[in-house]
Amino acid sequence: MAALGKTLILLGIVIILIGLGLIFANKIPWLGRLPGDIYVKKENVTFYFPLATCILVSAVLSLIFWLFRK
Repeated sequence: MAALGKTLILLGIVIILIGLGLIFANKIPWLGRLPGDIYVKKENVTFYFPLATCILVSAVLSLIFWLFRK
């Protein structure tokens, strides 16, 4: 039962961090506009896929989780 409590606390902290990230995402102007992000605009269709941003966020999160694991 104690493991469930710790898991719920950790999950709550992760949800809070995601919420804070979403709130302050507008304050980082270059995030989502990196070279390598795919943006195609046609007459009435717009396609956007932040490839470079996804790779950067993945690398940063991997580093953070690796540091906490040690």
